[in-house]
Amino acid sequence: MSPIAVEGPELFLGTEAAYVALARPEIDPTQPGVVIAAREAGVSPEEFAGAGDTWAVMFDGDFDGDDEGGGFELPGARDVEADDFAERLQHALAAGEPFTVEAGNFLRLDGRPSGGAWVVTAHVTPPEEGAAERTLELGALPAAELLAGLETFRGSLA
Repeated sequence: MSPIAVEGPELFLGTEAAYVALARPEIDPTQPGVVIAAREAGVSPEEFAGAGDTWAVMFDGDFDGDDEGGGFELPGARDVEADDFAERLQHALAAGEPFTVEAGNFLRLDGRPSGGAWVVTAHVTPPEEGAAERTLELGALPAAELLAGLETFRGSLA
């Protein structure tokens, strides 16, 4: 089967080893891989691809000593809320002081400056009832890359 390309706005924070991403995945139902997968699943390509309007949080890394990853959808979340989170994070980085920025009750970032980088800790709480908060050290992230990523993300929402 050919790979399925996923597009849409995405804010990726971290490294390949430890990250948190806020994304609204969009899949083109005309892709050959989607058509084949849909046929195998017994659904239409449009149904397989989904609406492309649902935000999700994805994460991976060493959470509280357990190497695991995952993600969850945020039904009802809107682009304006994602943009607001990114804008508040931009302002926090520009201030140059330790910060805490929250995206609803599912994601909180704590950061502190360290040279030309920011040491960032992510606190992720899946929306399921009784789900425990998970803490992930994203490490020292270059300030210029963070700001450029935020600008790109916000531009993709416009």
